[in-house]
Amino acid sequence: MYSKKLARLAFGVLTEYTVSCPLTRSVSSRVNAARSLCSWTLCLHHRQKNQLSEGFSRRLIRLNVRTVSQTTLDPAEVRKFQAMASKWWDLQGDFAALHSMNDLRVPFIRDNLLNMHGIRQLGKPLAGLRILDVGCGGGVLSEPLGRLGTDVLGIDPVEDSVRTAELHSSYDPDLRERVRYQACTLEELAEEEAEGFHAVVASEVVEHLADLDAFASCCQQVLKPGGSLFITTINKTNLSYVFGIVAAEQLLRIVPSGTHDWEKFISPEDLERLLESFGFYVEAIRGMMYNPLTGAWSWQQNTAINYALHAIKCKEEPQPGQVWAESENLDKPGRATNYS
Repeated sequence: MYSKKLARLAFGVLTEYTVSCPLTRSVSSRVNAARSLCSWTLCLHHRQKNQLSEGFSRRLIRLNVRTVSQTTLDPAEVRKFQAMASKWWDLQGDFAALHSMNDLRVPFIRDNLLNMHGIRQLGKPLAGLRILDVGCGGGVLSEPLGRLGTDVLGIDPVEDSVRTAELHSSYDPDLRERVRYQACTLEELAEEEAEGFHAVVASEVVEHLADLDAFASCCQQVLKPGGSLFITTINKTNLSYVFGIVAAEQLLRIVPSGTHDWEKFISPEDLERLLESFGFYVEAIRGMMYNPLTGAWSWQQNTAINYALHAIKCKEEPQPGQVWAESENLDKPGRATNYS
C-alpha cells in the first residue's frame, strides 16, 4: 500500500511538471539537413587544421571516417544482464516496463518507416525491409517487428539472452524464418555487414554502452544511405535521477537496483549533436512517460525523463570543396536558419 501511495504521489508531481514544461519537438528534414551541414563543416575545418601537418590525404577527411578505438561493450553491464537473462519473458517481472513500452515504440518505428518506404504488403506492411535490433536481449522488441514483415537480426553480447530469444521465437512459425539472433557486439557485426540494413533500433540501450562514439560510428556503417536509426533512452536531468533511479529502482522496484547509471544518461541535445557528427540528421524527438500505477507508457510534451528519437543517415555527403559555399547560402533569403 505504501508503494502505491508513493507511486501515485510521484506520478502526480511528474504529470504537473509535464504540463508546465512542454519540450516535445518535431524536427524538419530541411532544418536538420542544414544543421548537419554546419556541424559537418566545423568538424571538417577542425580536422583539416590538425591533419594537414601530418600529411593526411584529403580522402580521409570524409564524414564517415572517424577514428573510434573504443568498444561499445561495458563488462559491468554484461554481468548485470547475464544475471537476468532468463527473465525476459516474465510479463510481471523485471522487464515488464519494456514489454509495455512496445505499445509506443513499435508504432513509432512502424509509422516512420512507412512514411519513408510506403506499404510493401497488406498484413506485412514492412515486408522487404531489414532491421537490426541492437541489444535485443530476449527478443521483446525483435518479435513484434518481425510480425510487421521485416527481416530482423537481433544482436546482444549476452549469449544466454540470445538463447532465450531464439527459444521463444521458435514457438511461432511466423517468426522462424523472419527473425534471427546473433551473440555479438555492434562493432563485430559492423565488420561483417556494411550498409546492409534499412533501420537500426537501439531501445533502452545507449545508457548501457561504454562508448557512444563507437556506437554512432557502427550504426553509420551498417545502415544503408537514407536508413533510419531509432533510439529510446533516458535524459540526463535531475528528474531522471529521481524517477529513473531513486523511485524506479530503489523505492518502487520497477527495475532491479543498479540497472542504470545516471552518469551514462544523455540529453537529446547532446545525442543529436553526436549523431550529426557521424552523418545523421535528426527527424523527430518525442517525450515518453511511464505510469507505475497502470504499467502503461504514453507520449508526453516533454523529454525530461524518457524520450524517443528518429534519425536518418544522410544519403549523400557534402563534397569538401563545396561545404563552405553551401554553408554561406544558409543565410540567404528562403533558407531556414532558425533552429530553436
